[in-house]
Amino acid sequence: MHYYLIVALKVFCLYHIYKNRKPYYWFFVIFLIPVVGAVFYIITQVLTSRDVDTIQKEITSIVNPTKKIKDLEKKIEFADTYANRLDLADAYFEIQAYQNAIFNYEKTLEDEVQNATYANQKLVQSNFEIEDFEKVIFYAEKIKALPEFKASKEQFCYGLALQSIGEIEKAETELKSIDRPYSNYSERLELAKFYLSHDKTEDGQALLEEISNEAKYMTKQNRRLFRKTITEVEQILKTL
Repeated sequence: MHYYLIVALKVFCLYHIYKNRKPYYWFFVIFLIPVVGAVFYIITQVLTSRDVDTIQKEITSIVNPTKKIKDLEKKIEFADTYANRLDLADAYFEIQAYQNAIFNYEKTLEDEVQNATYANQKLVQSNFEIEDFEKVIFYAEKIKALPEFKASKEQFCYGLALQSIGEIEKAETELKSIDRPYSNYSERLELAKFYLSHDKTEDGQALLEEISNEAKYMTKQNRRLFRKTITEVEQILKTL
């Protein structure tokens, strides 16, 4: 595998040198020091300064996410705009600092000129993560009439929140909307658990068997991605 990657890298660089009429000494660099030379060529001759800057920022945000937060907070100090506040909220959401994310998403709602749909969606998800189900319901009901709410992560959170306050029939209606073949495996597992916990064993078992059968036709990538869900499905089926 590594051999083919090196060959592909060399071929790309050689083609780029020829097509863009780069100095001929680059051919010797690629042939004499293939990997290092190719990487150096791509960084210096293929990527623009803007590309390099973007890559550096992305690497920094992954390695040191708090730096990204601090940079965004400085931007807000300079200009507390809707866009800057939303970026900060998203940054907090990415590192699972949900309380801070909620604070900033709610601040964006103060700008009534902007479309509040995205902020409300993220507020549903954020409050669900901290198990503030009353708030989940509050924000979900602001967007539940929108077409994008149907079969969404927000509707799933809404259904579980309704279950938590004892609204079982309403919860089932919302949760059933995510039951779509060959998708939403984790959510459908939760729906199956919902059925089993509310004396609908046949429905729960049927859904688990459906997921189990679908798993047999998954790609290797999807089987790895949903391994935990599939394993739990099989374990529950053994107990029924």
